[in-house]
Amino acid sequence: MALTVAALSLAGYLAIAAGLILSQWPGRIASGRTLTFLAPQDAEGGGATDVPLRSYRTRDGADLGLRRFAARGPGAPLVVIVHGSGWHGEAYVPIARHLSQHGNFEVLLPDLRGHGVAPERRGDVGYIGAFEDDLADLIAAHRTPGQPVFMIGHSSGGGLVIRFAAGRHCGVLDKAVLLSPFLKHDAPTMRTNAGGWSHPLVRRTIGLAMLNALGIRVFNGLTVIQFRFPPEVLNGPRGDTATTHYSYRLNTSYAPRGDYLADVAKLPPFLLLAGAEDEAFDAAQFKPLLSGANPHGTYAVLPGVGHLGLIGAPDALARVRAFLET
Repeated sequence: MALTVAALSLAGYLAIAAGLILSQWPGRIASGRTLTFLAPQDAEGGGATDVPLRSYRTRDGADLGLRRFAARGPGAPLVVIVHGSGWHGEAYVPIARHLSQHGNFEVLLPDLRGHGVAPERRGDVGYIGAFEDDLADLIAAHRTPGQPVFMIGHSSGGGLVIRFAAGRHCGVLDKAVLLSPFLKHDAPTMRTNAGGWSHPLVRRTIGLAMLNALGIRVFNGLTVIQFRFPPEVLNGPRGDTATTHYSYRLNTSYAPRGDYLADVAKLPPFLLLAGAEDEAFDAAQFKPLLSGANPHGTYAVLPGVGHLGLIGAPDALARVRAFLET
């Protein structure tokens, strides 16, 4: 009798999960309010598109895109910059070039798996946690003995930095910089649908999380979020490098774990910057939310700066360099 009740309960659980998954499907996103995209530029001289794209090899044999900026002298820390959702490392050349030209840093700017010019599976990874392993492989391939390692992440990339610092590769980072980081869909920092940028399939995500709780991962390649790129970006010269949707396993890999404050607690000393005009997140909420979980953070809200504008804002660049040099 007890076995029958358990079987019926499991069947009901699976039916609910399946219903949630099947109740939402990705489709065409109507144009509407989204993030303010800026024309590619590099205030440090040169263009954002003129940096050679090379590659590095991961533990599973994949070759992933990488831009590298050499240090100006010996004893330079290693800095890894993690890009935000939908795009790739090219947009972050201003930060990398600033650090390499005005400081003494070796800077690595990878294209995360599933992103960039020609990924094997755009918008997908092989398993939850793949990003962390890829970043660990990147660091291992370039780090010299005793070299300090710093990591900078913007938006979802900031969420990934938090996840990396608290996961199986914890202890690798000596400092972190979080540029308006994503924490969780219901965090107090979140604006509705990230200011129109994201179109999450919430019911499908819940259904897949229910299956994962039982160890059922066969459907983790299903799309759970789409992004509202402006038509002028998708139809522009780099539109073919945009990633407009993510699978469940990629999306989960790109953010802190469910208890994001527990992940935040494991960060090394960190700097958190956000723009006062951020369309995706409420910049004023970061410090009161995170400072109780980790006392080693420094916070600043930059006036007149939006979510994407933070990437190249002169004040942001100067603050990042000063923090890493301290």
